[in-house]
Amino acid sequence: MKTGQADLPLHGGKAPSWLFKRMVRISKPISEMIILEYGTSEYLKRMSDPYFFQAFGCALGFDWHSSGLTTTVTGALKLAMKPESGVMIAGGKGKTARKTKEDILSIGEKFNFSEDQVKKLIRSSKISAKVDNNLLQDSYQLYHHTFFMDEKGKWGVIQQGMNNETSYARRYHWLSDSIVNYVEEPHSGIISARNEEKVLDLTSKESAEARKVSLDLIRENPIHLKKYEKQNVSVESGQKSLFEFTKLSLPRRHEIIQLDLGNFEAMEKAYELQPKSYEDLILVKGFGGKTIRALALISNLVYGSNLSWKDPAKYSYAHGGKDGYPYPVNRELYDQNIELLNDSVKNAKLGYKDRLDCLRRMKNLIPEK
Repeated sequence: MKTGQADLPLHGGKAPSWLFKRMVRISKPISEMIILEYGTSEYLKRMSDPYFFQAFGCALGFDWHSSGLTTTVTGALKLAMKPESGVMIAGGKGKTARKTKEDILSIGEKFNFSEDQVKKLIRSSKISAKVDNNLLQDSYQLYHHTFFMDEKGKWGVIQQGMNNETSYARRYHWLSDSIVNYVEEPHSGIISARNEEKVLDLTSKESAEARKVSLDLIRENPIHLKKYEKQNVSVESGQKSLFEFTKLSLPRRHEIIQLDLGNFEAMEKAYELQPKSYEDLILVKGFGGKTIRALALISNLVYGSNLSWKDPAKYSYAHGGKDGYPYPVNRELYDQNIELLNDSVKNAKLGYKDRLDCLRRMKNLIPEK
């Protein structure tokens, strides 16, 4: 399930080296304490909660309202988490995000996953990115994608998109445990500091018929959609304009508008593949936001299929912050806490080992049948 979303303003620059090194060092024992106490599933669940993740970043000393919190915290965790932790992280920011598949393959070997398990994980990574980039058309383009995996094959996603016009970032969270349908209302909670006026949400239940018709249009043969490409629609003629169907402001009198089909070659390729589901359709190479939007608009224009134009985002809002908010990071206190947490983890692991040894000795007292 997609468990959340948060909007954050863009802050320039990088986390200072002295802070990032400490973030790596302190994120490891905090993570291990949660895993030791509650297990890897609970750890993934917490990371998929935008409230918890934001609090986690603040505890690491990063500014609560900065877009850099996402990339810096996940970067620190990727360095901190090792196979013995039971959780590892693939992907990252920019070019590193494009290496997510290679990272998943490498982690799959370390966790001894089957070939089929690895394929499913790679597909989940791809489709989560496709949904947030293309099905939820909220003006945010992904530039960061991290894929969390535990040793049992469960996963979570933390990814972020940027709105270049407003310089705001929006963070999206996913969790495998509650996945029912990748393309219909996968959110359980969405947090945002701002709400966009015009959002085409093809993951909404209101858009279910449009998704179905879009798939049917491709499977029947997209060649007949050519007649809609760059089609002129005049307001003066009395013919309904696409602006009415998209619930945007009506154009000026006599204005001509056109419908862009996007990548028609991708439509033809999809027709040859005959996708079984809408999920398979959006995973076709070259099937981007324009093409998906065009199919949705045609399904609405021709067949009257409903579309959702509501932004699903909701509003909400230890060691200080790197820019001095709410107060400067206390380095001495930070280092003391790193030491304290590492000692706590060692003691917890020792106690856990003692309990296991005790159970083994008790088992030896039970006579074999």
